[in-house]
Amino acid sequence: MKKGFWFLFLDLLLIGNATGQVAEQPLDSVSEKLIIIEGDSIVQSSIALEEAYVFGRLKFSSYDEKLRYYILRRKTQKVYPYAKLAAERLVELNDSLKYIKRKGKRKKYTKKVQKYIEEEFSEELKKLTRTEGQILVKLIYRQTGTTAFDLVKELRSGWRAFWYNTTAKLFKISIKEEFHPDKIEEDYLIEDILQRAFAAGKLERQESVLDYNYADLSNKWKKKPKPKS
Repeated sequence: MKKGFWFLFLDLLLIGNATGQVAEQPLDSVSEKLIIIEGDSIVQSSIALEEAYVFGRLKFSSYDEKLRYYILRRKTQKVYPYAKLAAERLVELNDSLKYIKRKGKRKKYTKKVQKYIEEEFSEELKKLTRTEGQILVKLIYRQTGTTAFDLVKELRSGWRAFWYNTTAKLFKISIKEEFHPDKIEEDYLIEDILQRAFAAGKLERQESVLDYNYADLSNKWKKKPKPKS
């Protein structure tokens, strides 16, 4: 039964810049220097940079809190690549299916992708623990904006999604779980772990499709009063 549950994530996985050189050149008709990006016909006076965060030193009120964070970090960094891949496969599959009109060919194409994904990732996914599986469900929502349950329901059937959810409950995992770092402290900790890992180059950055600002979240949770012992 556990083996059958983890094939849910195989389904999700199958749902699955050019960078120009920058040169500063004076223009005869303009007194100030403007920036011309190679390959871009638009003259700009500045370049928009990605938002950067300055991370403070991690502080914990107790050893148990510190231990909880580091365990969560290990599990989050382990499963994030699968959630990222699920989002990429979703985009790729949807882009490909736009050009496949016949139902039979669409089904054949998805099966072909499924076989490839199973051969590539099935053994790794079956090694995940219950808590790792639940974090993965949350991260899939972070990357796609859709619950694992709804992804299966859309691509397979309502009955299949119900069956997966029922099976998952045996391991205390809900595939209907969402990701709300603005409301749930553990979700914020997961986001904090991701942002620090992105900045350190430990994980490849993929922006969330959800609408929240990490800096605002940090300010909110830092101001939250700590429970008295």
